[in-house]
Amino acid sequence: MASCAGTSSMGECPRGLHEECGVFGVWAPNRDVSRITYFALRALQHRGQDSAGIAVGNGKTVLVRKDMGLVTEVFKDEDLQAMQGKVAIGHCRYGTAGAKGWESSQPHLSAINDVIIALAHNGTLVNFDELRRELIDAGVPFRSSTDSEVAARLIGYFTHATSHLRSGIRKTMQMIEGGYAMVLIRENALYAFRDPHGIRPLVLGKLDEGEWVVASETCALDIVGATFVREVRPGEIIRISDDGLISEEGLPPRQTAKCIFEDVYFSRPDSVQDGKSFYKVRHDMGAQLAREAPADVDLVISVPDSGTPAAEGFAAELGLPYGTGLVKNRYVARTFIAPTQSLREMGVRLKLTPLADVVAGKRILMVDDSIVRGTTSKQIVRMMRDAGATEVHMRSASPEVVWPCFYGIDTADQNELISANKSVEEIREYIGADSLAFLSVKGLMSCVPKTGYCRACFTGEYPVAISEKYWGDHFLPGNRPRNLYPDQVPDVSFPPSSQE
Repeated sequence: MASCAGTSSMGECPRGLHEECGVFGVWAPNRDVSRITYFALRALQHRGQDSAGIAVGNGKTVLVRKDMGLVTEVFKDEDLQAMQGKVAIGHCRYGTAGAKGWESSQPHLSAINDVIIALAHNGTLVNFDELRRELIDAGVPFRSSTDSEVAARLIGYFTHATSHLRSGIRKTMQMIEGGYAMVLIRENALYAFRDPHGIRPLVLGKLDEGEWVVASETCALDIVGATFVREVRPGEIIRISDDGLISEEGLPPRQTAKCIFEDVYFSRPDSVQDGKSFYKVRHDMGAQLAREAPADVDLVISVPDSGTPAAEGFAAELGLPYGTGLVKNRYVARTFIAPTQSLREMGVRLKLTPLADVVAGKRILMVDDSIVRGTTSKQIVRMMRDAGATEVHMRSASPEVVWPCFYGIDTADQNELISANKSVEEIREYIGADSLAFLSVKGLMSCVPKTGYCRACFTGEYPVAISEKYWGDHFLPGNRPRNLYPDQVPDVSFPPSSQE
């Protein structure tokens, strides 16, 4: 895992918590599917700014355009006009498993005899290295080192062997392990499938009769005018074509383990899960944090933008004033022009500016969505003091991130996580705050919808077994993953195919 693509509100690129990828698919033979996909990717841009791509099936073949950059940088009007068809998928990426570069951008293409497929993936496969070696030994070529291309090549490999695309998908799902939500097209059909724990999000929506969309979040449905129908079920395969929507079980669903950081940070506040907006979830988290760790201060502010709902909830719960103490510059999140060394050393000051006339002479409490590595929090506390704040108190609207994630979040090394190395008091001293507190795991879980969650980053209990050959030196000495279901590590060996 781990190329940097964009920065979070914590501004810790290349060491911060980064977004996941966003995927989208549409089946609408009488509509401009490439343009629909373009606008859906605009809605999902917060999930990745590294690269973007769209693939379109026109009934005869699959066309793809992808490149490094934001959606608006990759696609011009003439590009979309040239990509007409009945079905499309799109992807916006931040780097997880594999190298950063054009070859790693998605969708990935794979040929199955005369059939071209394109696949887009959100998540990380924990056993992709072994699978890639098996495929290379079987004579399958690769253009990148990503786990997503491994999935595309596996599907092509097994489809060639079975002469049936859904069988190829089903067999691939039996081989891969990790968190994934994938969308795939051939020239005349759309497919969508999800890992059996439901770690990575994927929802189904409807445009009109016989017109369907799938997306990482409901905000993408809203922007294209689709109505939410339901989540894609864990382990489910959906196929949409002229024959309509067909659903089947690719794998039996396992214990549900949705990524808790979708609630904490990743998903857009206006997206909805289980009937509740993520804004409301985060507002409730702030209120719960206020009950657990109140403070006698003059003003509550947020680290924008992801900390804002929780800061509002914190202030409302205690009846404290809420204000804007930091202004975010949204135009420095990504650039092809490297800053000078002196600007580079300014770090977070490129993104956040304190309002001295708001914070000067006041006791300030700042709420952030999470504290992962601590470097940005340290800089922001210093900025507040330089701006004249008499006290600076810090609150995290998530519990302490102690364990690395292997399912699609860029926190793969435990030694980089400040809570794995320091006590709360030591962290407080390191960032220079007058007080520091984290939301408890129990408090967090009281705020989210009552469904199963992966909380491995807080507890070290991993729903998808992590083999030692994969996690290697990602853990501090003496630590190892607590695999909840160790018997679910798959056999990655498979017989040779006749594929050339």
